[in-house]
Amino acid sequence: MIDLDYLAFLENILTDNRKANFLKVLENRTKHFTVAVEDVYQMHNTSAVMRSCEVFGIQELNVIEQRFGKRIDKEIALGAQKWVDINRFDSVSGCLSDLRSKGYQIIATTPHEKDCMLEDFDITKPSALFFGTEKEGLSKEIMDNADGFLKIPMVGFTESLNISVSAAIIIQSLTNRLRRSDIDWKLSEEEILVKRLDWAKNSIRDIKRIEARYYQDNPK
Repeated sequence: MIDLDYLAFLENILTDNRKANFLKVLENRTKHFTVAVEDVYQMHNTSAVMRSCEVFGIQELNVIEQRFGKRIDKEIALGAQKWVDINRFDSVSGCLSDLRSKGYQIIATTPHEKDCMLEDFDITKPSALFFGTEKEGLSKEIMDNADGFLKIPMVGFTESLNISVSAAIIIQSLTNRLRRSDIDWKLSEEEILVKRLDWAKNSIRDIKRIEARYYQDNPK
């Protein structure tokens, strides 16, 4: 449960403009779609995908680090790491299991004999969109466990796009369609409260000292 008194205390520190921006952005946030990246060797690509998630309203990014440990490239992310939730996994199976337990279907974003064009994709089901490595694409484990395959239509000689470009195109297209639909795609009231608290804490310098002082003055 969210400590509403603590939330009110922190938000009282913020400017009215900051609080209004939080509410405006949260109005367009969704967990109906989530994004997963698998062993992306070039960390700036993972960071760029996270930035696309933030810009287009995807609240959670799942990062599989089975082979390559990585850190978020703050210069590329441009602050997006404050506003997007990063779920880290050290195995494909762990990520797949977690996402399925949350009700997501697994969608591999890669050409396949059973693929679906981007504009024809069924947006009604909660979906986890998987993006693979730059050179190797998605692993066999993900391909074998995928519930569907999604393809970006291309008409040139080049047959593939950089992962960060592909992610931006797909996320922008699907979230735009989602917002024009009658689907219940928004965050719940409880989820919004959680993010208001997280974002307030991320916006305040020396938050650990302030938090310690608050609970010292307001013991439960």
